[in-house]
Amino acid sequence: MKPLGWPGIIRLGLVQSAIGALAVLATSLLNRVMVVEYALPAALPAGLVAWHYAVQLSRPAWGHGSDRTSRRAPWIVAGMAVLAAGTLIAVAALPLLALRSWAGFALAALGFTLIGAGVGAAGTTLLGLLAARTAPGQRPAASAIAWIMMILGIALTAGIVGALIDPFSPARLLRITAVVAVGAIALTAAATFGIEDDALPAPDAPPVPFEMALGEIAADPAARRFTIFVFVSMLAYSMQDLILEPFAGLRFGFSPGQSTALTSIQHGGVLFGMIAAGVGGSLRGGAGLRRWIGGGCAGSGLAMAALAMGAQAGPGWPLALNVGLLGLANGVFAVAAIGAMMTLAGAGGPGREGVRMGVWGAAQAIAFALGGLIGAGGVDLLRAASGSPAEAFALVFGLEALLFVVAAWLAWRPARAAPLSALPA
Repeated sequence: MKPLGWPGIIRLGLVQSAIGALAVLATSLLNRVMVVEYALPAALPAGLVAWHYAVQLSRPAWGHGSDRTSRRAPWIVAGMAVLAAGTLIAVAALPLLALRSWAGFALAALGFTLIGAGVGAAGTTLLGLLAARTAPGQRPAASAIAWIMMILGIALTAGIVGALIDPFSPARLLRITAVVAVGAIALTAAATFGIEDDALPAPDAPPVPFEMALGEIAADPAARRFTIFVFVSMLAYSMQDLILEPFAGLRFGFSPGQSTALTSIQHGGVLFGMIAAGVGGSLRGGAGLRRWIGGGCAGSGLAMAALAMGAQAGPGWPLALNVGLLGLANGVFAVAAIGAMMTLAGAGGPGREGVRMGVWGAAQAIAFALGGLIGAGGVDLLRAASGSPAEAFALVFGLEALLFVVAAWLAWRPARAAPLSALPA
């Protein structure tokens, strides 16, 4: 099969935009509606989001399933349809949840189960397709394109839905969600149509059983170490997600609008970091990914350490600059790490890309679920124990900095032992 050209990579980036469009409805808008409009405990949407990450432990199975066939596009479209159905079910559950009905809780749980399964199936298979069909020199830029387009999908959907949803009503929300869901499926089908016309027929050899495919990964020292790297780095990456805006409000007196603007600065930094890593990592044909990954992790660690000092210093600290630099370093390491995943996914030979991407996607999902819980729960426990928000946030941010340093060490340590030893330095 010929490598995908840039138009094909951009088409697959549209699928990431569709995933982002539905994900922002499930993880952000529904969270706000449950807590604000329906006065439900904040633990309920937090638990549902954590559950959708837990369901993504199925990612290796989805990736392995696509490995056993000659085409991955049908898996991507089917996963998007499941994601769309889950989002609609979760929205339909809201009026029943407002009544504290067990049927509402069951329906919401079903919806978020389908959301997790859909994200896992569509996202893992998409990355498997990119890993199998991109040339080594394309991978850093391809990962940057995919994630930038996901951010664009999130931003556009949030803006458009935010403008259309007022005055709020459950029926209006359901109608808007239905339009987004149908649009996401149609966009995915159009983006993947004909993209595998030159796909090879399924091999005559019997497919490798799922357990054997996982055993091959477990027996591969490089794949095993890279799984550890993905978990540690993504745990550090996700710990501040739920606490950055409360931190700005509690320690710096930011209003809701100011804290939202701060998050926007962070995402702007992420975007610039992704572009820098995507362009810079591709200039030498994909060489130097280890440097970009290690540098991004080290930079993230320094920015988190500065944020810990800012927690102690309080007002007067250049918080916006600090958060912008954190986003920049996060974007560099995240895109370079996805590029490394694509490169290492092919190290197991043809027909192994999906299951490998699935294992690393599952490690990322576990890290994201734990990161949010550890970050928010750690701040709550430390505030209760010390009575000082400054100390609580400083300790949690310091832990994140330490985890980023460990991740940088995993990327940079001597090539024979490093998880990224298969990549050029």
